[in-house]
Amino acid sequence: MDPSTLKQLNSQRSARRAVVLVTDLDEGRSHVIQETSPVEGPLGDAVATAFRTGRSATVQIDGRALFLNAHLPPPRLVMIGAVHISQALASMARLAGFDVEIIDPRTAFATQERFQGVPLHAQWPQDVLAVRPFDPFTAVAALTHDPKIDDFPLQAALEAGCFYVGALGSRKTHASRMERFVASGVSRADIERIHAPIGLDIGASSPAEIAVATLAQVIHALRTRGSSRVEKSDVA
Repeated sequence: MDPSTLKQLNSQRSARRAVVLVTDLDEGRSHVIQETSPVEGPLGDAVATAFRTGRSATVQIDGRALFLNAHLPPPRLVMIGAVHISQALASMARLAGFDVEIIDPRTAFATQERFQGVPLHAQWPQDVLAVRPFDPFTAVAALTHDPKIDDFPLQAALEAGCFYVGALGSRKTHASRMERFVASGVSRADIERIHAPIGLDIGASSPAEIAVATLAQVIHALRTRGSSRVEKSDVA
């Protein structure tokens, strides 16, 4: 790999951007494809698969053997609210390979005793996001039921293009949220990206069951990024 290609690859990885390094196995030449780069034809299909799955593979394109080396940022799950659902969800998400963080300014809830080994920010979301902003490989789950805590990170997640944005609460709660967001200038198209009520519709009721439903929906969103196959849920 020539130095300029290596520099480009490292720069994109440091910025938490997904790229695929395409190497011609016959000629040894490599080039970097960003996720936002338009690529047509069979190579475009193969690159799209690499971005969606994160798996590297050798493909045959127009009689050439190409190795597609997928470099995807580690997916991050940020939970807004140090609640019972967060306790279960944090453990499950780490097992599934997610980097996990919890944000909650309520110091009575956001304690290391309740979330051992989990990065915990006992601050207002806007203060945390000023130094640790969301990005497209971040999933955000707002779980407090408190608009003063949930609303800012939800809107920030929409602006950042997070691959998953979910919020706990009933349909009535979400209807009120939508009214607030429209009044503050959020488009209805962006609001439609919020999974609310959060989680797949499996009839979940306990915190652990809601955590399972939420994590399944997050994984589905991660593996179908950029497609139209991600569906809303009806879990309360």
